[in-house]
Amino acid sequence: MAKLLTPEVFMIVKVVAVFIIVLTMVAIGTWVERRGAAFIQDRVGPNRVALFGKFRIMGLTQPVADGIKFFFKEDVIPDNVDRILFVIAPIIAFIPATMTFAAIPFGRPFDVNGVNYFLSILPPATNIGVLYILAIGSMGVYGIIIGSWASNNKWSILGGMRASAQVISYELAMTMAVVGVVLSTGSLQLDEVISAQTGLWNVVPQFLGALVFFVAMFAETNRLPFDLAEGESEIIGYHTEYGSMKFSMFALAEYANMITAAALFVTLYLGGWHFPWLDQWIWGSILAFLMKLIFILWIFVWVRWTLPRFRYDQLMRLGWKVMIPLSLVNMVVVAIFLAYRG
Repeated sequence: MAKLLTPEVFMIVKVVAVFIIVLTMVAIGTWVERRGAAFIQDRVGPNRVALFGKFRIMGLTQPVADGIKFFFKEDVIPDNVDRILFVIAPIIAFIPATMTFAAIPFGRPFDVNGVNYFLSILPPATNIGVLYILAIGSMGVYGIIIGSWASNNKWSILGGMRASAQVISYELAMTMAVVGVVLSTGSLQLDEVISAQTGLWNVVPQFLGALVFFVAMFAETNRLPFDLAEGESEIIGYHTEYGSMKFSMFALAEYANMITAAALFVTLYLGGWHFPWLDQWIWGSILAFLMKLIFILWIFVWVRWTLPRFRYDQLMRLGWKVMIPLSLVNMVVVAIFLAYRG
């Protein structure tokens, strides 16, 4: 077995496994979203779809039925759209989320016959790990903007304009919050960021930065109360003209971005795969990472179904007059503390 586990084979296994796990979590995430909404609103939720017509399993097969429905729906492209951009926009929205997840270590490294294996697709010792995630993660909004523009629909364009303004506003606050972690760690390498949290997670000494990042994370993923780009009860949003698999690609992109953002928060502020007693062996470290990830994802669902949507002026005011000043304060406090410490 050890002879078969070459670095090349292990890399292929990781790529396939991460892709399958992310897609599986996206599918389960849609089910958790709907069941969570039903729980919060004191109703039943989806429970009609049954396996072999007999086993409902709390509606767990609902995502499978949804996927089949989207796959066989007629793919309609309106005559007045830019066809090329209209088709590639959902792909542009989805790919950055999966690419970003490639840099996140989801378990402790291990040795086999003197060869070190790491549980991330990109080497965790990559010098630009944090920068790579921020750069690639911010590209997802281009899919929204291109899709809204290519749709040649005023409501879609309005949703795209809201999305671009929102991402610009909150990307700054999120990046400056991450600067505090980089300053305290002294590195852009994600493995060193995780190693620095062996005893004390960053969420404690950098609570302000973690709070800014956490709020900006909702805005970056277009989740309530920051879903102004979609605004289901107002403008419908950037995907007004989309249907079938193209529409489902935007939904996949939203949930994939949620998973990636939650994984990044776990890595930067919640100690990554560190957890008392669990991080001593490989599977325990993976379990610890997944437990934290699922907890953050549940908060996404909880917030969506309990808080109302911001008005556009409130969203902009919060981003520029509250979030950015708080991130600057966090950065200055961390810098002063490091200078005082020596």
